[in-house]
Amino acid sequence: MSSPDLTVYRAFIAELVAASGPLAQKYFWDPALAVEQKSDLTPVTAADRGAEAAMRQLINARFPQHGILAEEYGPERADAEWTWVLDPIDGTKSFVHGVPLFGTLIGLLHEGQPVLGAIHQPILNLLCVGDGAATTLNGAPVRMRDTRTLAEATVLTTSVGMDIPQLNNSAARQRLLHAAGLVRTWGDCFGYLLVATGRADIMGDNVAHQAWDVLPLVPIIRGAGGVITDWQGGEVGAGKSCLAASPRLHRLALDLLLT
Repeated sequence: MSSPDLTVYRAFIAELVAASGPLAQKYFWDPALAVEQKSDLTPVTAADRGAEAAMRQLINARFPQHGILAEEYGPERADAEWTWVLDPIDGTKSFVHGVPLFGTLIGLLHEGQPVLGAIHQPILNLLCVGDGAATTLNGAPVRMRDTRTLAEATVLTTSVGMDIPQLNNSAARQRLLHAAGLVRTWGDCFGYLLVATGRADIMGDNVAHQAWDVLPLVPIIRGAGGVITDWQGGEVGAGKSCLAASPRLHRLALDLLLT
């Protein structure tokens, strides 16, 4: 089966970014920004809701037959052939603390499989787009860097304090972090952007809460020459862990996590 033509959808991502980005810019570092707690105890702001609403409006106007899977307002047309996956502010905790290590995640699924993904960082004006075969940053091709060993690697994770007992992976994560040359919590989608663009080597989260946290990342990491799986080497998905790296480092990291 031939790959679907993504040309029109790649161009449409620029429109989604143009609609959502100004909302994040408007509210970032706004001292009057109200922060609410959702039922899952995660924060939400007017930036999250406004950016998602703006993108939904564009999708429904341009592609009314497409599905939408997004964080703030629930799914639409869940059985559609094409589905947009949206996380308007991935890294809301960073956002509300005035830290620019967040981004807007935009993904496109074709028959349930991620075929196009984007990370937009509106404060730094960075747009990383991947289709599984190639990845670009602001239109220029990017690739993962060729770090050879874990001892030379920069390993990122969203939070060193996020141990999930039911996943039984605290010891596994410590093995990986101790083997790394440098560990930093430059996390959420920004960490995956750094890995895809060759500025860091491994990004690992021991839990990815929802589909919109991870599915848009898959075409980006693969397009940059990398591998993205859960910590058992399986497909990523809601409620699972996530590990992204070059093929060599992914094998080395997975060996440690499975030891």
